[in-house]
Amino acid sequence: MKSSLLEIQNQSKIIATIGPACASYDALSSLVDAGVKVFRLNFSHGTHEYHDKMINLVKRLNRKIGCNVAILMDTKGPEIRTADLHTTIQLKKNQSLILTTERVEYEQSGKLGVSYDTFVDDVEVGQKVLIDNGVINLLVKEKSKTDVICTVLDGGIIGSRRHINIPGQDVSLDSITQKDWEDIDFGIKNGVDYVALSFIRRADDIRLVRDYLKKQQSNMSIIAKIESHEATKNLEAIIHESDMIMVARGDLGAEIPFEDVPRIQREIIEMCHQRRTPVIVATHMLESMIHNPIPTRAEASDISLAVWQRADAVMLSGETAGGAWPKKSVEVMNSVVRATEVQLRATKIPLDLPVQNQRENIVRAAISCLRHDKGIRSIFVVTRSGHMAKLTSALRPNVPIIAFTNEPPTRRKIQLYWGVTAYRIYFSSVPQTTIQRAQEHFLNRFPQWKGSTYILISDFLVDNTFVPTLQIRVL
Repeated sequence: MKSSLLEIQNQSKIIATIGPACASYDALSSLVDAGVKVFRLNFSHGTHEYHDKMINLVKRLNRKIGCNVAILMDTKGPEIRTADLHTTIQLKKNQSLILTTERVEYEQSGKLGVSYDTFVDDVEVGQKVLIDNGVINLLVKEKSKTDVICTVLDGGIIGSRRHINIPGQDVSLDSITQKDWEDIDFGIKNGVDYVALSFIRRADDIRLVRDYLKKQQSNMSIIAKIESHEATKNLEAIIHESDMIMVARGDLGAEIPFEDVPRIQREIIEMCHQRRTPVIVATHMLESMIHNPIPTRAEASDISLAVWQRADAVMLSGETAGGAWPKKSVEVMNSVVRATEVQLRATKIPLDLPVQNQRENIVRAAISCLRHDKGIRSIFVVTRSGHMAKLTSALRPNVPIIAFTNEPPTRRKIQLYWGVTAYRIYFSSVPQTTIQRAQEHFLNRFPQWKGSTYILISDFLVDNTFVPTLQIRVL
């Protein structure tokens, strides 16, 4: 059979951030056509009214064209920012700058306010402070009760409410702020699929939100964003508690030495693979395309590396939210992903992970079948919760994973898993009827696959017990 695996879809998926550059039905539809599987809403910006409008646009898109794009809400988290300014500040190398917890205006006092009352306690003399992700670098020279006196290490311009990082320092801010809780409630009410928690530092932060979601009877999945120094010290526990991990390299690169970011990215992806936890690589992937219609070659290599490391997804932020070329950015990312995956499929082998239970053993047996029968072209997974699709994806098989579910939220969520294409069908109380519906649904879209051999992984209810099974069948 000559039909390509690329007829299904990418293995590593694309997430795009919604913002002013794509905040319309037609613009969002064009991004889906270009390859987007998940839309991200950044709750550091915008009102609930704005986000409600965007959510309704995505839901309308799913209804009208029959796609299953998921929605990811990204919380603001416990940020430290500079105060509002009437005009920008031009800083010169070696000049002095005073950061203060006092509520003063820079134009009158010469001190730049900081939105963190214990800032003075959390910085040390001799330590660096980064403003705007390192655009401005300061060195702490001395402290008073309310002031931190710094020397400017390199010049630059500071605008209002710029983000502050204290590299290598564990701060005492609450991981989940009051705004975050209000935003999470909004997400629950509006049926958001994923919540990405910004600047979480410990596994307890995840458990706190997990318990709250359970009380609210919400099945929203939790993504832990790794972007703080403290989080890198607690990776194993955080990954264990999370549904998914995001390597948020922008703030992470300001919290730890930037030369360590590639190593941390690689280690996080490898740890996620070992624990069967999906992982997203995010931030600065096509930063130059905020302004330019083509990427730098280094950016193309960066995307390719994340795909080569077999991350579940790669993400665009400002490129689609506020850039001049939102659709082209997605097209470029999609092109790099596909080109890399052609080579990846020819060289990479499935992951060999330890088995801890019967379901994992079933999936591992399926991978063994692939090794011994080169005629098997795909894996079909029939799943209600998406768990079996996640386990199958975790082993990174070199054939497409076609998942069928009767639950719309499950269909949206599992679309983010590596290698999974998801469809919704109506399940029958008779397993064979469900299997037949799955085959017909797939062949209606891909008739050229008729006659191909596939592995069926299912978890059917038999005598009030879900029984995982593996079969080899022909379409």
